[in-house]
Amino acid sequence: MAKVKRAYQSPRFTVGQVIRQHWEYVENSVQFTAHQKRMLRALANCRTIALGAHQIGCKACGTVQLACNSCRNRNCPNCQNREREAWLAARTSELLPVPYFHLVFTLPSTLNELCLHHPKVMYGLLFEATWYTIQKLGKDKKWLGAQTGMIAILHTWGSNLSLHPHLHCMVPAGGLDAKGNWKHSKSKGKYLFNRVVMGKVFRARFVKLMRKAIHKEQLPKLEESIFKALFEKECITYAKCPFNHPQQILNYIGRYSHKIAITNHRLLEVEEKTVKFSYKNYRKEGQKQELTLSTQEFIRRFAMHIVPHKFIRIRHYGILSNRNKKQALKAVSIALGKPIVTPISKVPKFILAHNEQPHFCPCCRKVTVHVILDILPPVRGSPSKKQIPKQIRS
Repeated sequence: MAKVKRAYQSPRFTVGQVIRQHWEYVENSVQFTAHQKRMLRALANCRTIALGAHQIGCKACGTVQLACNSCRNRNCPNCQNREREAWLAARTSELLPVPYFHLVFTLPSTLNELCLHHPKVMYGLLFEATWYTIQKLGKDKKWLGAQTGMIAILHTWGSNLSLHPHLHCMVPAGGLDAKGNWKHSKSKGKYLFNRVVMGKVFRARFVKLMRKAIHKEQLPKLEESIFKALFEKECITYAKCPFNHPQQILNYIGRYSHKIAITNHRLLEVEEKTVKFSYKNYRKEGQKQELTLSTQEFIRRFAMHIVPHKFIRIRHYGILSNRNKKQALKAVSIALGKPIVTPISKVPKFILAHNEQPHFCPCCRKVTVHVILDILPPVRGSPSKKQIPKQIRS
């Protein structure tokens, strides 16, 4: 029996709606940084008349509609689908014909306070320690003895919007040796590194990097008891078995590539003083539950996960880095005797220009809608705080 695809349903509530209704609290609060307020303002203005609009018309039935512009902010739940699809299309052209592993490196909760006050430094150290671990074990002949690669994606949240910094990593099951030959990992790509060993190397490296950052005055001085507590608890990373086809893990990790702390569809009720949303309780085997927070607490938790200014949250390393991936991918293809997967279309439809981008017509149910007129806001550039209130607060 053929599987019936569900029709898309617009969410009842949005994160931008919550921010708009309580913008005075955000603007006057001292617990948000200037960068966080700018990002929250962009989300509040997203798909409202404050950012302007465009008129779209259907060539089939003649229906004309007015659609508000989006903010295209990377922290916005409304604006990530096109970026995600473009990213997946680019990564598809670079896939190696080998299995891939999905690894997760997590910071302990004892460091959450440092992550809150120094996110850019702490998350940078997380990337650096993770790649050091993969690179060191990869070059060790006991485990692999070759140069491997990694794509790492930063997430800072748990399902209930709590602070939970971790990296989702996509690592190929092998690497290139000194002679340029491809070398499989253990058991013909079915096993990468021991999880306990990865945890120990990662923890030691991260603590060393923290001490260096403290010496450079990038982080405040910490008591030795904090470092002692980090070594008392065993650090074990998560390692998922490889998928049968590389495209499968790319589609899987693609869910995380441009993910936001919470999607609009998870919002169940938005009232004047409270917000109710659904989340998965992983302590109870991923059981779906509901959580009610005050609106101020909801906005505070959401703001914790706004990406620091100019911080790169998706990074490529080793043979998958931007500098040498073309040469490395060619060498891997020759070594394995298999062609590298190429994208079906060089210019996917979601990368077309704005006025050429087709839209779905809700009237005749055909993709024949095109932009016919752009309506710009009174002031171009970053929306000012004066653009938010009266007309879009309702």
